[in-house]
Amino acid sequence: MTELELTADEARRIQLRAQGLLGAQTRPRGVAGVLEQLGAVQLDTISVLARSHELVPYARLGAVGREAVENAYWDTSTGTGAAFEYWAHAACVLPMDEWPLLAFRRRAFRRRGWRWHKISQEACEVVLKRLRADGPLTMRELGGAKASADWWDWSEQKIAVEWLLDIGEVVCARRTGWRRVYDLPERVVPAALLDREPEDAECLAHLVGRAGRALGVATRADLADYYRIKGEQVDAVIEAAGLVPVRVAGWRHRAWADPRALEAPPRGRHAVTLLSPFDSLVWDRARTLRMFGFEHRLEAYVPKAKRVHGYFTMPLLAGGRLIGRVDPAREKGVLVARQVSVEPWATSTPARAREAVAALSTALWRAAGWVGCRDVRVEVMDPPELTALVERALREGPAG
Repeated sequence: MTELELTADEARRIQLRAQGLLGAQTRPRGVAGVLEQLGAVQLDTISVLARSHELVPYARLGAVGREAVENAYWDTSTGTGAAFEYWAHAACVLPMDEWPLLAFRRRAFRRRGWRWHKISQEACEVVLKRLRADGPLTMRELGGAKASADWWDWSEQKIAVEWLLDIGEVVCARRTGWRRVYDLPERVVPAALLDREPEDAECLAHLVGRAGRALGVATRADLADYYRIKGEQVDAVIEAAGLVPVRVAGWRHRAWADPRALEAPPRGRHAVTLLSPFDSLVWDRARTLRMFGFEHRLEAYVPKAKRVHGYFTMPLLAGGRLIGRVDPAREKGVLVARQVSVEPWATSTPARAREAVAALSTALWRAAGWVGCRDVRVEVMDPPELTALVERALREGPAG
């Protein structure tokens, strides 16, 4: 069978459509639709404009209410959760239907017997007893997360509950005030899902297939990175995953594609938006560089003096390309772009520069409206010769 050959541009557009960022007809419906389409939405503690799990649906849906985001993830009004939190690409929100398919990871933790700390079985029993007796509890209610002021010095209760989460004897199906709420699986996971215990091969084939659908076109390394599995695990299940082999011009390694993504060329309007640094479009640095020619790095944990683009650098997506970066903040009702960096190619001609500035203005005003800011200000512009053009565009106000 002859492998289909794709151009790099075709692969990029297929990914954008698969990620819900190209064409209104392929964008997910509602926040639950975003989660279902992507398969996993990464969580992170940093909140600048909003937390990452809020920014991901915003990029695809526009100014969706933040309460609607939380309700879509953590709604337990039916007695069971709509989603749960577990280790996927990192700590992620996952559709509740995925609970059985993470069994391979829960078993791997159990076989290993530990993660970062020595486990006290007595503390585990105390935690389980409290949850059985008192219902869902936060870490504070269980006895506190730390044994001292050091961030890494977890209390016995914290070590125990996180271990129980790893092996599936405890589940986090919602957060409140950014604190995990721990509960017993039988209270929040539907019985039909809880009773399923698929073999590792079935779990891995499902997750590799799901990663392929979320990415559209992907190499072995891309598929492994999405749910953080091993390359040899991808190799073992790639045929069962339902993906088809393809060649992409300029890529060193062979790739696989979702066959449905190849049925029709991607068409439609591109999203213009700021992306979370943890968005699944860009969370894999190597893939982002290959797909977009864009070097993406979160500098929040880099010493301030060594930062190049800023603390919480958000990639700017426009025209199906990553054209720059914005380091945002909020000050008394003003969205402040502490630093904006536009890619050199995006300002290589006057026409391109005007397009980039228009996209930047649109993205900033839309984000400002979403988080309730009444004005927008740019402090540092790179390249500086765009400053006057950007200021003029921002004065003209938000585009439609």
